[in-house]
Amino acid sequence: MEIPQNEDELKRMVERMQKQRKQVGNSITPFLKLIIVGVLIINFAPVLFSNIPLSMIGPWLFLGILLALAIILIRQIDQYERGVMLTLGRYSGTKQPGWRIVVPIFQRLIKIDMRVMVIDVPDQDAITRDNISVNVNAVVYYRVKSAETAVLEIEDFRFAISQLAQTTMRDVVGEMELDELLANRDQVSQKIKIIVDEASDPWGISVTGVELKHVELPQDLKRTIGKQAEAERERRAVVIKAEGEVQAAANMAEAARILGGQAGALHLRTLQSLNDLSSDQSNTVVFAVPLEILRAFERAGINIPDMQKHD
Repeated sequence: MEIPQNEDELKRMVERMQKQRKQVGNSITPFLKLIIVGVLIINFAPVLFSNIPLSMIGPWLFLGILLALAIILIRQIDQYERGVMLTLGRYSGTKQPGWRIVVPIFQRLIKIDMRVMVIDVPDQDAITRDNISVNVNAVVYYRVKSAETAVLEIEDFRFAISQLAQTTMRDVVGEMELDELLANRDQVSQKIKIIVDEASDPWGISVTGVELKHVELPQDLKRTIGKQAEAERERRAVVIKAEGEVQAAANMAEAARILGGQAGALHLRTLQSLNDLSSDQSNTVVFAVPLEILRAFERAGINIPDMQKHD
């Protein structure tokens, strides 16, 4: 017996054993039903027919045989299923929902679910084009569009779709850089869907959607990306502050031009500043000297530092 080497091989082995057990069970079930019905008839027939006249035994026995045959031969196909009929090992048709007669030994009915099914693609280790290792997982939505093709052309279409999605996801991730993978996840999902859908078309499978669930990055790379984002935010803060200083300087220059162009405007601004200082609860005393006085000294040819030296 083959020993599984990893979790995927163990899962495949379990699925294979379940499928074989199901096939054996489907082939044995009609014979078990026949044996059970025969035993019941043998055990309870004397009791049931002991008080019935011989003329009435025939119809009752006929009805019992019909009931036993119905239990053995009739199979039910649900609305969301299609039945692939094999007669003497050959494909003989696809049965629609309802009750269908299946002759044991000579015929076998394989039911196929036609609803949309979901496959959880396990985590896959892949390397991007810029040589960064990432861990990616996804979800694949698909449905069977041709029941006979899904039975006759491939052994296990569920397992095949899972394996195809895994290999395709690794290939697509390997063709892209990390920044493209993180920024264009929808495009990556669409590319995987197109490739898997085209590859599974000969199996009678239609892939309706693929969604990337998670992209796991190495811890060192996460810290590096965090530092890069922090540096980018600091750069933006410095740029915004510098732009604010430029605007403030421009406004101050415009204000100085306006104040300088009007007589007495600067004096009013000085008085307003003194009024603002007077409302402050501090011990600082400010003596404001009007600029007109200083300019008068300048026109008179008196230099204030020279006056301080004469003193």
